[in-house]
Amino acid sequence: MWVCGSQFWALAQARLRQVLPPASGRRRLTSSSYSASTQPSRIRALVYAHHGDPAKVVELKSLELAAVGGPDVHVKMLAAPINPSDINMIQGNYGLLPKLPAVGGNEGVGQVVAVGSSVTGVKPGDWVIPANAGLGDSVIQNASNSGVGQAVIQIAAALSLRTINVVRDRPDMQKLRDRLKNLGAECVITEEELRKPEMKSFWKDMPQPRLALNCVSGKSSTELLRHLAPGGTMVTYGGMAKQPVIASVSQLIFKDLRLRGFWLSQWKKDHGPDQFKELILTLCDLIRQGQLTAPACSEVPLQDYQHALEASVKPFASSKQILTM
Repeated sequence: MWVCGSQFWALAQARLRQVLPPASGRRRLTSSSYSASTQPSRIRALVYAHHGDPAKVVELKSLELAAVGGPDVHVKMLAAPINPSDINMIQGNYGLLPKLPAVGGNEGVGQVVAVGSSVTGVKPGDWVIPANAGLGDSVIQNASNSGVGQAVIQIAAALSLRTINVVRDRPDMQKLRDRLKNLGAECVITEEELRKPEMKSFWKDMPQPRLALNCVSGKSSTELLRHLAPGGTMVTYGGMAKQPVIASVSQLIFKDLRLRGFWLSQWKKDHGPDQFKELILTLCDLIRQGQLTAPACSEVPLQDYQHALEASVKPFASSKQILTM
């Protein structure tokens, strides 16, 4: 959540060790209903009132914060990333859109500074993360180089799974290969290499994979389908190429391939807070064991949000933009 300066209103929060369900009595906040404690205070927030180009529609505003009520939690945001889903939400082409005006951002880490009288799950001093996406309305990777893609490589390596990673070609290709292999990738190839005739020998020597994770779509996903084992599944969780996934009829009939989609926000709704808590704790364990590390990041002060937004939409961005508060 891209909010800073004091505290912000949070009705669905997750501790690193405890995930909380949304509190009851949720109410929509406006610019006239903010406060940090019993006394009115001001916060800074990156707000957008219309969908469009993030660099044009997002504004840094000073807003008033309402007093803490019985089920309420006040959180001081410490840092928040700018993810592709955040950009898509501002543009208006994401599966979950908050009511406008809204605060940008869906993720981050903050510290609880005050709780209402009926709150028992968290206390001041706890570090928390948002449990759900789209909280902006309440507070007025086949791309292996993406943050998600890099996490998949490391998680697969921790589970002793072999990974073939397809990336878009770029000037610093060898540097990217080295970085992904250091994370645990067994093989890193470009979309162009994937389609070359000489790749036939490569696939001949490799066990046919039964699972493909795809967030690019377009031609590379079509090519990957050709090499899936019979009965294999392609899971698409993004469309960075802004092109459809095309599967031939013969692949569906004769190889019985399956096409699935994955959306974390919907997964959390389907599985509930207990399973989300288990997921978070599993990832925390991998981090503590040194098997999962964060992608390359650039810390940017909130007031320099324009620079961070512009860097986030550049092609082949190698560093995730983190807004610091």
